[in-house]
Amino acid sequence: MIILRRQQQLDDDVTGTESPPVAPGSASGADFGVGQGDAVARLHPERGLRAELVTMLHLILSDWLYLSVAVVVLLLGAVLLLMMLGTHVIAEDESGLVIKRFGPPLPAGRLIATAGEAGYQARMLSPGWHFFLWRWQYKIEKVPVIVVPPGEVALVVAADGTPTPSERVLGREVECNRFQDAEAFLHNGGERGRQIGFLTAGTYRINTALFEVVTARDADRYGLRGSDLRVFQVPPDRVGIVTVLDGRPITAGDLAGPMVPSHESYQNGQKFIAAGGCRGLQEEVLLSGAWNLNPWFVRVELIPLVEIPIGYVGVVVSYVGKEHVDVSGESFSHGDLVEKGRKGVWVEPLLPGKHPLNTYVMKVELVPTTNIVLNWAQRNEAHHYDERLSSIQVRSRDGFSFSLDVSQIIHIGMKTAPRVISRVGSMQNLVDHVLQPTVGNYFRNSAQQVTVLDFLSARTERQREAFEHIKLAVATYDVECIDTLIGDITPPAELMKTQTDRKIAEELQLTYEVQREAQVKRQALSRETAIADMQGEVVRSEQMVRISEKNALAAVETSRGEAASVRMRAEAESQSMKLRADAEAEATRLRGEAEAEAMRAMGTARAETYRLGQDALGAQGYTALQLASILGENRVKLVPDIAVGGTGGTSGGLAEVLISRMLAAPEKTPLPSNGKSHAAQ
Repeated sequence: MIILRRQQQLDDDVTGTESPPVAPGSASGADFGVGQGDAVARLHPERGLRAELVTMLHLILSDWLYLSVAVVVLLLGAVLLLMMLGTHVIAEDESGLVIKRFGPPLPAGRLIATAGEAGYQARMLSPGWHFFLWRWQYKIEKVPVIVVPPGEVALVVAADGTPTPSERVLGREVECNRFQDAEAFLHNGGERGRQIGFLTAGTYRINTALFEVVTARDADRYGLRGSDLRVFQVPPDRVGIVTVLDGRPITAGDLAGPMVPSHESYQNGQKFIAAGGCRGLQEEVLLSGAWNLNPWFVRVELIPLVEIPIGYVGVVVSYVGKEHVDVSGESFSHGDLVEKGRKGVWVEPLLPGKHPLNTYVMKVELVPTTNIVLNWAQRNEAHHYDERLSSIQVRSRDGFSFSLDVSQIIHIGMKTAPRVISRVGSMQNLVDHVLQPTVGNYFRNSAQQVTVLDFLSARTERQREAFEHIKLAVATYDVECIDTLIGDITPPAELMKTQTDRKIAEELQLTYEVQREAQVKRQALSRETAIADMQGEVVRSEQMVRISEKNALAAVETSRGEAASVRMRAEAESQSMKLRADAEAEATRLRGEAEAEAMRAMGTARAETYRLGQDALGAQGYTALQLASILGENRVKLVPDIAVGGTGGTSGGLAEVLISRMLAAPEKTPLPSNGKSHAAQ
């Protein structure tokens, strides 16, 4: 086509005309070129031959052009077909698991090919374009990447590798890019089965034909819980007791596996085993924090921290640790003390606070550093060391049994606490095996030397002697005796009754004696008080005596004069009295006679009055009048205020009779004042 176009341009230049454009590949263009050549040949005969040559050349070139295009198209199609048959594209979140359809057979016992054998291939296809993996020879399985979420771990089970040794449980960890290089895993001696290595949070391209990854979603297929595959958390107030499930056996005689270095708190199991770590209970604990742990390798139990209260120290008795080396010295021959980290009683006690100790392999004995009070009585202290103690039963020299309460105060220093525990084992042993027999036997021996009454009377002395004896006895155990106190003493009741009666009698005697002395003193006091009170009277009496003596002398003379005067007066009075008696006798006689005469006159007058009354009123009427007078004088009602009744219209009754008699009586002349009537006169 290019040649035709070039020829057309040459013809246009010769003729000076412009030919119409010829469509590429069109037949009309060829025809036009031929027709044009004939025209040119007729107009220009000299050019005819050249035009024919050009036409022939054009035809030849056109055939070759079509042939070349066809060949190129065929070649491109063949290449494209070959590329489609041997090209594979792996996405970014995928990996290509290669399966070779034919090739050399795998060795016996192997599942994964590493040298071109048929079957699953160790090497995987990474994301991108991969060529020349012919589909008739290779099968490519696209597998998703393994994603372990943050806060979780994933376990790995290998389907191929060398067999795990019989003394091991988990396959050892080899360099294989966290199980992403299966070929390196097999070449470096990776072992089949459960792996000691594990995957932490992240994204991994794992050959799923060789490795099975166990995540929290499918943990139950291996007898695990989803929580077992989470990052293990140890709270601040807890400590983790670790049990390792793989490693060499614990040495005979040891309780737990010894500490080994560089295993990153059990997060690197291979380093733990390589350092000689033992399976079973571990001496080393897991402290507060977050830890990536393989649950097939370790089990962790959380326990509280060991707390030492204020006023106490903790003496550590370790059953594990380095070789026992005594550091107590030659002077301490009743026990051994070791440095921290060794087996035995640690020479340095734990101070108050919280400590991360493995109490499965260690024992912490709390020792009070304040004063300890122990009671041999019915009461107990808050520490309960004395809950097995009771009142001490003793027998006196005179054969009486009695009980007494004792309180013992002791103190154990902070530095001497390990020595005490090393010797007796515990605080309770100190009380039960040392203090109880020491205190009890002393008082039993002491009581047998005296009588009950002597023991009671010498209580203070017995207490002082007990303190001195017990102080020396417990000092050998590095215990300080602060004081020994005797409490209640309960002697025999029958003895106490006699003593009580005697004491009451003595007290009564003393009371009476005191009362007698008090009365004597009171009498003396009263006498002295009376004397004191009468002192003025005594002085006055003495003066009065003197005055009386003078007065007596005067009175004697006066009496003599008065005697004469009295005699004369007596005589005069006797005469006077005689005269008066005579006068009074005469007067009495005269008064009697007058009164008799008066009474006789009055009787006569009354008799006369009665007679006149009867004459005037009649005996019955006068009697009624007298009765009415008497009743009237005494205010006695004879007629009711309201009278009901009658005699049928005829008046009657005592009142009517009296009134009629009074009206019918003739009017009499009144009597004179002396009771005599004019007629009588």
